[in-house]
Amino acid sequence: MNSITSEAKYRQRVIRYSYKHGVTRAANRFRRSRNAIYEWRAKYDGNWKSLVDKSHRPHSHPKQHTEEEKALIMRHWKHNKDDRIVLWDTLRKKGYTRHYNSLVRVLNKWLPAEQKAKQKARKPKPYERAEYPGQKIQIDVKYVPSDCVANGQKYYQYTAIDECTRVVFREMYDEHSTFSSKDFLEKLMTSFPFQIREAQTDNGTEFTNALLVTKSKHKSLFEQALADMGIIYHRIKIATPQHNGKVERQHRIDGQRFYKKMRMYSLADGRAQLAKYNIRSNNIPKICLGFQSSNQILEKYLGVM
Repeated sequence: MNSITSEAKYRQRVIRYSYKHGVTRAANRFRRSRNAIYEWRAKYDGNWKSLVDKSHRPHSHPKQHTEEEKALIMRHWKHNKDDRIVLWDTLRKKGYTRHYNSLVRVLNKWLPAEQKAKQKARKPKPYERAEYPGQKIQIDVKYVPSDCVANGQKYYQYTAIDECTRVVFREMYDEHSTFSSKDFLEKLMTSFPFQIREAQTDNGTEFTNALLVTKSKHKSLFEQALADMGIIYHRIKIATPQHNGKVERQHRIDGQRFYKKMRMYSLADGRAQLAKYNIRSNNIPKICLGFQSSNQILEKYLGVM
């Protein structure tokens, strides 16, 4: 809820209180002037949206463009549509005295939408979908919400999701490091019932040393473990979390389904609850899988592999 909406709903509460107890008591209780409350009541039509402040922007001002200036601009704009700085220079020779920024502002206001300069929409490259389980998995880390933790310590959830079947594996740690990443990878290998060909992560220091200020020549524990297991390692581009979108989306779902109702008292307690959620979540239908669960999709592939 933004500040405009919250202020309008606050005014609605004040009005309702004034209807029940009077304007004077409402003014004393909410510390607002009686005149303000009377103004709100005059605007109120039963919906809080009627209490939203309208724009205070004036309809006109003494220094606005005149009709003669507008006619001059529009007459020369037809011949200089693609270069506004040339248009401004031409107008100055005709007696136009405004700043270039003023010219651009009024052009954006006057021109029809189809004649305004439009930025070309970015066309993302087509994404190659995984064709079989284990072809690519996405790995990321989520902070466990502090309001779920009773002992005040920080915990982290490591998450891996298979792009093909959307099977998810999670584990909780009290340390955010390459050692935890390596341990998670080892547990992941025994958890997934298929071979992993490629792993994808962001550029966090818990995964790689590539972006450290002091360039490190040796691989991190996580990178070395991937190399020893024969797994291809892929790092997404910097500041592009959408490239790890499946695991990012899963983190948001976990916050809604699990952490919203969860309360943990130790690392062992958190891991025990997360293990139960791991089993339950993989049996929940997903829209992207045609309303089938990840385990149902996995069974179909394992039947022919």
